[in-house]
Amino acid sequence: MESSSEGVAPAGDGGVVEDRAPAVTAAPKAVVAEAAVTEAAVTEAAATAGAETVVVPVAAVAPASLSPSRAGDFMQCPLLYRFRVIDRLPEKPSPAATKGTLVHAVLERLFDAPAAERTAPRAKSLIPGQWDRLRETRPEVVELFADDPEGERLAGWLVEAERLVERWFTLEDPTRLEPAERELFVEAELDSGLRLRGIIDRVDVAPSGEVRIVDYKTGKAPRPEYAEGALFQMKFYALVVWRLKNVVPRRLQLVYLGSGDVLTYDPVLADLERVERKLLALWEAIRLATRTGEWRPRPTKLCGWCDHQAHCPEFGGTPPPYPLPVTTA
Repeated sequence: MESSSEGVAPAGDGGVVEDRAPAVTAAPKAVVAEAAVTEAAVTEAAATAGAETVVVPVAAVAPASLSPSRAGDFMQCPLLYRFRVIDRLPEKPSPAATKGTLVHAVLERLFDAPAAERTAPRAKSLIPGQWDRLRETRPEVVELFADDPEGERLAGWLVEAERLVERWFTLEDPTRLEPAERELFVEAELDSGLRLRGIIDRVDVAPSGEVRIVDYKTGKAPRPEYAEGALFQMKFYALVVWRLKNVVPRRLQLVYLGSGDVLTYDPVLADLERVERKLLALWEAIRLATRTGEWRPRPTKLCGWCDHQAHCPEFGGTPPPYPLPVTTA
């Protein structure tokens, strides 16, 4: 699950299981990597002394794999990639991203219930428990409402999450879906040695064996001119599935809960081959920057939302000392 707002390509028919078509069967297990390992996590330990928080730094390591999010970071701004992957600088949780995590958890858990019980009231009833669970597993999200002693902002935020969950029922019918996989970790190693990894929100498999990859977005669908950016993440996942199973997914589907749009694209092998070439070129650029320590900022309108302005030369900041060996060869 990725949280950026992206674009659309025309839908096609062609036999893939539709939103309100008969339920699909279980996916072949070979579609997925067996190990449910996430990206190397930031192992930051904080100890509070008075009003100060002391963060224990994490030993830096060179990048070893690529996910859609990190590939997007590098394309947006190489310095941002460095801050997140190599320096592992802490970032504050955002209300929008946290809401997305909460809604994703609710939609995943809803499919634990029998088909007839997958209703909007049932889904909304899951929100409080999933919010409690999120606060337990990611205590930093509590900071979002630290200045809300009466709980008014939190209540409004939870209502917004309810609306997103309710809107999903106008776009898909969960009583007629039996996902083969949910929140599925996938990983594949290309012939070049590059490891690709990510987490797919939902995988549907039709009785005919055709695969549909589904991703939920809690933002709004972007304008058509940003279609390619929207599909990059989905084609990335399709490439991993193809490399694992030697099957090209029949359909890629983006469900935008913020605007009520369902955007689909039916990939062909040539699409995935182009994405693989792009990723290999991107990885070579990342490896070069890792060796030389040259991570250049790329200013865009998105800089206004960046947590790392204090370390960015574009804002008069200074990056931390580069923690990896530098070579000029």
